[in-house]
Amino acid sequence: MAWNEPGGGDNRGPRDPWGGGDQGPPDLDEALKKLQEKLGGIFGGGPGKGGSSSGGGFSGRLLGLVGVVVIGVWLFMGLYQLDEQERAVVLRFGKYIDTVGPGLHWNPPVIDQVIKLNTTKVRAATLEEIMLTQDENIVEVNMSLQYVINDPTKFVLKVRDPEISLQHAAQSALRHVVGDNRMDLVLTEGRAQIAADVRSRLQEYLDMYETGILVSKINIDESKPPRQVQAAFDDVIKAREDEERVKNEAQAYANAVIPEARGAAQREIEEASAYKERVIANAEGEADRFSKLLAEYNKAPKVTRERLYLDAVELVYSRSSKVMVDVEGGNNMMYLPLDKLGQPDAVGSSPRRLTLDSSSLRQITDAVTDQLRRDAAVSSSTSRGGR
Repeated sequence: MAWNEPGGGDNRGPRDPWGGGDQGPPDLDEALKKLQEKLGGIFGGGPGKGGSSSGGGFSGRLLGLVGVVVIGVWLFMGLYQLDEQERAVVLRFGKYIDTVGPGLHWNPPVIDQVIKLNTTKVRAATLEEIMLTQDENIVEVNMSLQYVINDPTKFVLKVRDPEISLQHAAQSALRHVVGDNRMDLVLTEGRAQIAADVRSRLQEYLDMYETGILVSKINIDESKPPRQVQAAFDDVIKAREDEERVKNEAQAYANAVIPEARGAAQREIEEASAYKERVIANAEGEADRFSKLLAEYNKAPKVTRERLYLDAVELVYSRSSKVMVDVEGGNNMMYLPLDKLGQPDAVGSSPRRLTLDSSSLRQITDAVTDQLRRDAAVSSSTSRGGR
């Protein structure tokens, strides 16, 4: 029988397949009962005598067990441990509560937010900038810096992005310091001092911003002119090196000549002083000798005159290699080979000094006179015999 024919279905009349007719709202009690029956079938229970009450008790116990498990998991999720090098900033609904140190801690999950930070880890950042120096030259500087987090609370709460702020502050400090120095200092021996000045200024900026960052070290890895002017800059550096080399050579020459000249001048001064002292001493000695000689002359004038004469003759003969003797009683002059007596005995030895006193001189004179007379007599007899 069709669904819309009379008598089809149940006694309530014809049924409307589209939900029409006299159908009312669903019964909630019946829906809950069906749900309990399905849960009871899943966990081993089933409908029976008193099935309605037993199903409600089982559902309550199950819900309680599920609640206990959920609470346990929630409590377990709140446990966390911090190492010795870690610190944690605790926020409750976004508000700062505390900063905790190493150890085992618990905070309610979802309610509290725990931000862990390693405060001993050394972090690094690099920076490369092109900037102007004090003498209006362009340089390219590569800088590396190392830093640690010394205040976790400020690092998390005071600045939105502390590491970006660190980059900006480093750029500002580097430009400020390089702009106060000349190009040759930035490129050569001034890099260490520039790094120290940048670190000091950068730390002032970070403290003023309250970033909680401590800069431990800054290195100027490389400083060079831009690539476009590298060749010209190399020529300038070479010229400066040549200038420095020539200066060093000139200084070395001056260091060698000046002391020598000073030594020569000092030697001349010492020699002049010695000559002066010697002349003065000789003059004083001669004056003293003359005074003593005058006293002796006053005592015995004849003897003193003869002695002075002999000394004078001795002095003259010692300075001459030839001696002429005037013979008494005539104008004949005899040449004495006394120059042989003044010659040195050997090569390199000093000449012998001729010393004559009055008696020796008189004996020599007498011997010479006798020899002349004999020669004259022999020559006169020879002439007579020839006649």
